[in-house]
Amino acid sequence: MAVNELDTEQDLAPSKKKPLSEDEKRKKKIVPGSLMKAVVRPGGGDSGPSDGDQVVYHSTVRTLDGVLVESTRSDYGGNGTPIRHVLGKSKILLGLLEGIPTMLKGEVAMFKMKPQMHYGEDDCPISAPDSFPKEDELHFEIELIEFFKAKVVTDDLGVVKKVINEGQGWESPREPYEVKAWISAKTATGKLIMSHTKGEPYFFTFGKSEVPKGLEMGIGTMTREEKAVIYVTSQYLTQSPLMPVIEDYDEVQFEVELVHFIQVRDMLGDGRLIKRRIRDGKGDFPMDCPLHDSLLRVHYKGTIVNEENRVFYDTRVDNDGEPLEFCSGEGLVPEGFEMSVRLMLPGEIALVSCPPDYAYDKFPRPANVPDGAHIQWEIELLGFEMPKDWTGLDFNSIMNEAEKIRNTGNRLFKEGKYELAKAKYEKVLREFNHVNPQDDEEGKIFADTRNLLHLNVAACYLKVGECRKSIETCNKVLEAKPAHVKGLYRRGMAYMANGDFEEARNDFKMMMKVDKSAEPDATAALSKLKQKEQEVERKARKQFKGLFDKKPGEISGVKADEDGNPSTSENQDSEEHSDADGTNLEDSHEAAPDARPRSWISLFWPTGKRIFESLGLQRCTIL
Repeated sequence: MAVNELDTEQDLAPSKKKPLSEDEKRKKKIVPGSLMKAVVRPGGGDSGPSDGDQVVYHSTVRTLDGVLVESTRSDYGGNGTPIRHVLGKSKILLGLLEGIPTMLKGEVAMFKMKPQMHYGEDDCPISAPDSFPKEDELHFEIELIEFFKAKVVTDDLGVVKKVINEGQGWESPREPYEVKAWISAKTATGKLIMSHTKGEPYFFTFGKSEVPKGLEMGIGTMTREEKAVIYVTSQYLTQSPLMPVIEDYDEVQFEVELVHFIQVRDMLGDGRLIKRRIRDGKGDFPMDCPLHDSLLRVHYKGTIVNEENRVFYDTRVDNDGEPLEFCSGEGLVPEGFEMSVRLMLPGEIALVSCPPDYAYDKFPRPANVPDGAHIQWEIELLGFEMPKDWTGLDFNSIMNEAEKIRNTGNRLFKEGKYELAKAKYEKVLREFNHVNPQDDEEGKIFADTRNLLHLNVAACYLKVGECRKSIETCNKVLEAKPAHVKGLYRRGMAYMANGDFEEARNDFKMMMKVDKSAEPDATAALSKLKQKEQEVERKARKQFKGLFDKKPGEISGVKADEDGNPSTSENQDSEEHSDADGTNLEDSHEAAPDARPRSWISLFWPTGKRIFESLGLQRCTIL
């Protein structure tokens, strides 16, 4: 047999050297003569394994005198289970790290190693077995059974996948998808443990512990019609209906063919709104879904759960067979309905189970649907049209399209659908990033429209209690045009709702200074501001009554309100203010949940902040 010294020189000549891996650093310690290889039986193929490959091999270790030290082979006292390593991932002896990549599939080779090439290596990442002669020069007989590109599922290599046949598409099952698969299991020595390959494929719900944990993790990396072997070590073998009894296996090899899986989505994450795909659509998910504002055409059948599935509407029966057409993002259908349709592909049929608050409790209720009804819709997405592309449109056409969307936002605002309204305004603002007015007149129209959109966004933020975001959005207008009356008014309202009374007063006074015609609105706002301040002061006096009447060292208890909450809650007030274009948007003066009004206490006791903090009073700001 041919004997040769392995070439251990490394090509380290790239112009830009990236940091060496730990394995590369270890290989640099190899010295000539420390590792010798003799081919006992040639292998087949043109190349050996490389980083990322899983190698499967038997190993027998002897002293130079032929005394057996250890072996994986059963005829030499081993358990008959070959060793699996992933090159570049597994911890492996230095001599094998260098030697195995020189082998071909089926090859048997003898490696003569000095101690520093096996367990005698300084800082060897593997502990030597008990009584192993790690200071001796040894022979390692290695049979490379096979190698293949491996998908490492877990970092500890407890779950590794070998792809036999590639699947279709890119989507993989995940919780709570429903899966059908042919599955068989063998031990590492090839003994059959179980087989589910006849009759109907095994059906299970992903995430319900209906298959061993490691197997489920491996299946979670597969695509439709993929066939693979999933290697699962003992720590990932859990009991399940598929394998109710788990014996003392070090490793189980599952051969899996993923026949089909049904996309099941928990839309809210709490199990209340569930979309279940019952017929696949055409295209790739989610790229070909109507995620953005689109004109959709659907057929649907609505049933009431717990009333013997009574059908309350069917487009094919009650709409003369015509589908429902609606524009998404405009609040024209119940929220749960629209959320689900946006994640469908053309031609897909889905079954949607919806709770009352995402069905008809917050949407115009059909006469034959009772209060608090849980709804099930069977929806077929026939197709959809994407919104008009503004590319190539002239300025007037762009502004007309913007006006249509803004008017839709205004309608949604008046209906109290503030998030949907904000989305409309923000959509136009995003499109405006690509609009370039050509002259001063177009520039003025563009700037005015953009300012109105920002202020409408600010109004939406104020309505949902996001006072600081409302202020920040107003600032986008006022930074460019400090004397913008509507911007000052809206920011003042946001300041007042947030408890920043002095800032609000400054904005309202500035309104009168820059535009005399705004004096009635500013005066009314200042009057409202004074009422707010008096209300806060009155509540603060009542809340902290007696706090300063105690002797030194004593602290009076804080008087809670009727609900037991020491913080201030303000009455809801609202006032209507007309936009520059005549569209009325309601401005909320209600304090946001996290508003921190300034207390009259700060006027008399600036150093009292620590006392208030010790009482847990987070709603008062001490200056």
